[in-house]
Amino acid sequence: MCARLFLHRCAQGLRLSPLTPPAFTSPFLSRSHRLGPSDDEMYQRTTVSVMQKEPGAGALIHSYSPRGFNIDGNRVFGPCALLPPAILQWNVGSYKDITVESMALFHMLEPRIEVLVLGTGGRSERIDPKVLALLKSKGIAVEVQDTPNACATFNFLSSERRVVAAGLIPPPISTDLE
Repeated sequence: MCARLFLHRCAQGLRLSPLTPPAFTSPFLSRSHRLGPSDDEMYQRTTVSVMQKEPGAGALIHSYSPRGFNIDGNRVFGPCALLPPAILQWNVGSYKDITVESMALFHMLEPRIEVLVLGTGGRSERIDPKVLALLKSKGIAVEVQDTPNACATFNFLSSERRVVAAGLIPPPISTDLE
């Protein structure tokens, strides 16, 4: 067995002596110390915050139907242009009515929107290439989707605090069995 020894200074010089405990002891210098509940005060306490809708976090689309949308508790009938914080009636009947003139509302806004989400009803439809070229020239990215996916995309981008707008056409009445 190997004995641990310290060198002690004495009047005759250095001499070896058995290990003596240090004058002070600290649980943090010992490798076998385990943290207990009372040790939490020496460290940063963990905090938990509940996620809540913050003021100015943007509008959220709660539901949609063939008649319209529920946006932050506001019922909107028919197609709408969602330009947070404003909700406007949008004068289009179907995706065929989305023209350069109907897009003027979206590209004249300040601050300029980053992404425009277009919900074209029950299916994702092709938009006139002139409309897409106009928005691209104005620096606005466009997402064209069916309305259910467009609502989800808008909510996601809005929750990320992106400058986003939506043009939404309600989906038709579904005759599919669910």
